[in-house]
Amino acid sequence: MLKIKSMKQQQQQERQAAAAAAADGTIKKKITSAQIRVQKDLTELSLPPTIEVKFPDPADLLHFNVTIEPDEGMYIGGSFKFTFSIDKNFPHEPPKVKCLQKIYHPNIDLQGNICLNILREDWKPVLNLNAVLVGLQFLFLEPNAADPLNEEAAKVLQTKPRQFKRNVEISMAGGSVNDDSFDYVLRN
Repeated sequence: MLKIKSMKQQQQQERQAAAAAAADGTIKKKITSAQIRVQKDLTELSLPPTIEVKFPDPADLLHFNVTIEPDEGMYIGGSFKFTFSIDKNFPHEPPKVKCLQKIYHPNIDLQGNICLNILREDWKPVLNLNAVLVGLQFLFLEPNAADPLNEEAAKVLQTKPRQFKRNVEISMAGGSVNDDSFDYVLRN
């Protein structure tokens, strides 16, 4: 009987210690395989100065923001912002990437969805975040009219490249193209 009473006291002490640790934040959360992989990918990033990665919450590596500022091509002078959300199935599933601004681009629709093959059918677990970031930047250097989300922009790019370039300039300055108003994305 004395042994049972002693075990109950010990269990109660352990519960109290666990509650105290939870209250003061000393309990360590379990690190997922996705977090480990993201941490590895982030330490291996080899990005040009035109790409910046920021973490709104430094403790959360699975949600971050990216800014791409092309230094050549039709989108030169722009500053384009994206959110990255990585779920627990990473790297078996690609990150979810969304453009935060309404821009005129054949591979980015007006809702910010992105058509980049490695974010969809060509994703493989061996690909890393660096590949995604470089792929995004490449979309601004070489828009792909053959695989569009914004079919109207793709058609103009294919048939009237000069008009497409003019539409990009107008839209980046916050203007309207074909009754769609775009966000001002020029660097200050």
